[in-house]
Amino acid sequence: MTRRVLTELLRDKRTLALMFAAPLLILTLMYFLFQGANNTNADLAVRSVDADLVSAMQIDGMHIHDVTASKGSDADGGTARQVIRDQDYDGYLEQSGDSLTLTLAGTDQTKSGLILQSLKSAQTTLSAKAASATIASQAASLKQLEQKVTELSAQLLALNAGKQTASSSQSASPSTSSSGQQSQRNPSTTVTVTYLYGDADSTFFDTLVPIMMGFVIFFFVFLISGIALLHERTTGTLARLLATPIRRREIVNGYLFGYGIVAIIQTVVVVSYTLLVFKTEILGSLWTVMLINLMVAACALTLGLLISTFARTEFQMMQFIPIIVIPQIFFSGIISVDSMPRWLQAVAHAMPLFWGSHAMSDVVEKGAGLSQIAPDLGVLAAFIVVFLVLNVLVMRKYRRV
Repeated sequence: MTRRVLTELLRDKRTLALMFAAPLLILTLMYFLFQGANNTNADLAVRSVDADLVSAMQIDGMHIHDVTASKGSDADGGTARQVIRDQDYDGYLEQSGDSLTLTLAGTDQTKSGLILQSLKSAQTTLSAKAASATIASQAASLKQLEQKVTELSAQLLALNAGKQTASSSQSASPSTSSSGQQSQRNPSTTVTVTYLYGDADSTFFDTLVPIMMGFVIFFFVFLISGIALLHERTTGTLARLLATPIRRREIVNGYLFGYGIVAIIQTVVVVSYTLLVFKTEILGSLWTVMLINLMVAACALTLGLLISTFARTEFQMMQFIPIIVIPQIFFSGIISVDSMPRWLQAVAHAMPLFWGSHAMSDVVEKGAGLSQIAPDLGVLAAFIVVFLVLNVLVMRKYRRV
């Protein structure tokens, strides 16, 4: 029995290649991904903030942009919203007297944490410097007092010896006016933190919800459609269809619309479950969320049908998951694409789920409309058309008449 299993595996060159090449591919990809995963970068806009505080906030990963010269400041925080949305900054810090107002975008908890950490560290550093200056000033005042005491002691000794009489009383009161001075003002400012999207109770899972919705739909539609078409091919159903005068385009469209109905139902179930169970707040339109998920499902459907033509068994179809599906989740936004090397960022843009997750996050977390996510939807539509055309072309090799 063991010999038979090994013999069959040795004859199946494709299975052997996938078994050994796929794990190495995933490990290599994870190596490059997590090499830069800790390099979190955050962009912070500052307006009228003390220069010493801005300088102290310059830590690794913090990119500070001074927008003090820009116009349109108002008291209700409209400028903060405008700057964050227009420039895609992660935060906005404004100072008024001894009060600091920090507005965080709230779309990435890691970046928000970096901004809060840098601000807290800067305030601690400045407070320590102010305390050191105060201690130094007080030490200097004490030294002056010691000198005065020494002088008074000498004068008292001279008085007792009968060498001085009236002059000693005029110098008996030392000047201590400098003892209360400080060389540096204590930066004891109050900080008010607000969030443009989400709130202080938002968790990392809230950031992942839009991404995971698209991934779950993509994964199961890809798997079900691919295995279903493969089953029809291995059982001879596809061959009998191709023996009829029906066109290849009609066959592909039939599979697309048939499994598309299932994908629509699955999309409705996943989105509804997310809203009802996880209490996910969608700032944008629910119909836009449905549209994005349907396009992600259509992309997965056409890709699954295409990949199934390269597999001979359901086992081989399952082996394509590490190569096709797992990289999608890596580049979907779970790991910040901006922190990746440039060549990996190019690979990320070649993944359909990257565009779907980007559009989904913008709608759910930022309330973006169709006009803002139109480029993402356009790229998804291009993927669908390309996969659909390739399906029609590949179907030709199965037609015998």
